[in-house]
Amino acid sequence: MADKTHNISAEEREKLIKAAFEAKEGTYCPYSKFPVGAALLALDGQIIKGANIENASYGGTICAERTAIVKAVSEGVRRFKALAVVTNVPLSISPCGMCRQVLREFCSNDMEILLVAGDYPRPLKENERPEQGYIEGGVRLTNLRELLPDSFGPEHLELPRE
Repeated sequence: MADKTHNISAEEREKLIKAAFEAKEGTYCPYSKFPVGAALLALDGQIIKGANIENASYGGTICAERTAIVKAVSEGVRRFKALAVVTNVPLSISPCGMCRQVLREFCSNDMEILLVAGDYPRPLKENERPEQGYIEGGVRLTNLRELLPDSFGPEHLELPRE
């Protein structure tokens, strides 16, 4: 399940971001017109891509992050080092609450999450400061603990009950 922190190299970061942009090309979003691409870096170096797939019933829609996780887990990959997420918006967009909870099932709270601006790479904007987690290219570097504080995870089901 979840692993300890694994900082990724600059080369891995670039490959992961490129894969997220490639994944975004596979979106099916005729309703929201909001394409999202995600790429998960597994501990073994494998990159698993996901795109958002919408459905006319809306509730049947699956986000890019969950698409990537479901693909990985269904193929037996359950340990990850990092995630990159990209949209067409020129600022970093964070995963939705449901995606955060699904990520929590399989990812370390300290796993790197790269929120990539759609106009990547670009210089940092005036309001994007390194102390806020922004790194070169307009990427916001964060982790699951920051995105889902006080989270509930699989280890909580192991706690004793009365």
